[in-house]
Amino acid sequence: MVTQSAAYGEECFRYQVCFVPTRTDKIAIHVHPDGSVRVDAPEQADLTTVKQAVMKKALWVLGHIKKAREQREHVLPREYVSGESYFYLGRRYVLKVSRATKGAATVKLTRGQFVVSTTDTSPVSIQAALNGWYHEHARSYLGDRLAVVCGQVPGGARVPQWRLRNMRKQWGSCSPKGIISLNQHLVKAPRECIDYVLLHELCHLKEHNHSKGFYRLLAEHLPDWKSLKAKLDGMAEMLLNE
Repeated sequence: MVTQSAAYGEECFRYQVCFVPTRTDKIAIHVHPDGSVRVDAPEQADLTTVKQAVMKKALWVLGHIKKAREQREHVLPREYVSGESYFYLGRRYVLKVSRATKGAATVKLTRGQFVVSTTDTSPVSIQAALNGWYHEHARSYLGDRLAVVCGQVPGGARVPQWRLRNMRKQWGSCSPKGIISLNQHLVKAPRECIDYVLLHELCHLKEHNHSKGFYRLLAEHLPDWKSLKAKLDGMAEMLLNE
């Protein structure tokens, strides 16, 4: 990707240009929920042509950037009290805090609710209980899905070494040594979005950067990856909120 900037009136914004092998003619502009801007362009396009396309849509881009910023302001910090909603595999579940008389805190997902039973109902205690539950289920579910996705890759793929991390800005990463890191919060996303992230990181085992070759490989294995990425981006603020 190449980072560029554009000015419209008194406003200025940055955008990333992604040269997509499968795109043949039109230049597409995307404004993500965090206000960042990505431009998908054909491989043969030059940066001058891309900027001309961006400037034609500059007013539209700035409007969507403003809207994205306003929406983010409405994502309230968690209070960890009954009635809040929490995600698991793309579905919302209502939190119910129940005071226990003894024993360690327990978390159960039942009848559309996250039921936390604990002797300490402080926000710190509830948060710790939920994080523990998410960590346990993320390790199990993401490990299972990684094995499934590896098996779906043409020719098969060996399940790589992987680890679970609590990341704020990334869903996953792949180290130069081929170790995949996955965000614990990813287990809150829909299954198809999870599979997209897993395949994205598996492609990095062959293409270690976001080159044209990487996107060609990703599109070969998952033709609709862009729609899945957009869906996940649209949920990011809610899924990462804690």
